[in-house]
Amino acid sequence: MNEHWIRPDWPAPPNVGSLITTRAGGVSRGPYGARPNLGGGMNIGLSCGDAFADVVANRTLLRALLPAEPRWLNQVHGAAVVDAAEVSPDCAADASFTDAPSVVCAVAIADCMPVLLADSSGRCVGIAHAGWRGLAAGVIQAAARAIRERLGDDHAELLAYLGPAIGPRHFEVGAEVLYAMQVQLPDASNAFVADADKYRADLFALGRQALRQVGVDRIYGGHDCTFSDATRFYSFRRQRPTGRHAALIWRV
Repeated sequence: MNEHWIRPDWPAPPNVGSLITTRAGGVSRGPYGARPNLGGGMNIGLSCGDAFADVVANRTLLRALLPAEPRWLNQVHGAAVVDAAEVSPDCAADASFTDAPSVVCAVAIADCMPVLLADSSGRCVGIAHAGWRGLAAGVIQAAARAIRERLGDDHAELLAYLGPAIGPRHFEVGAEVLYAMQVQLPDASNAFVADADKYRADLFALGRQALRQVGVDRIYGGHDCTFSDATRFYSFRRQRPTGRHAALIWRV
């Protein structure tokens, strides 16, 4: 694996594989490239303006480390959850799960938060793409419920890992975001800090609230800021155009 990429540091069962790419390790150039001395950029986004051949080359590099082709979603900032084994190219959803081996759940990110999920015995895994709209719609709760429904156990113990996202010092939003979040999360205001006529929102804190709402207390990660670390990460809010990272999880 590329030394710059992230192997989530969480106590997932040994039959659970997970990976999050960073900005380095690929062949993309220009605004999609990596910083000097880190080689080319690892943009995996097909619809953000990068050269098609470079994105395909990056996805090929990624595929070589995975048990199968990632099941990419047509992400729409909603709360739909699908079985990754049934994903089609036009599947509009922001979360997926699987209990089958070698099916790779995947999301593309560049400031929105990827949430990796696994039950403590490794029978089922899932992933959610959680920006503020997805959080307000309940995508994290929906993903956790889908995993438990597949397991046939409403109380199955789940673990979660919060991947890189825009951090609380840099995520400036309007009051409408706070109000939308409060509909889903009663304590959402605790994750917002007033700043003049705006707020600064903490996606990681909101993600933890969403997880605890469905009884997920074993939560890891939640410390890498995409906006503030331009060497490691793309950031849609910091720079446009920009690339996308991949966050992936599967059962071995």
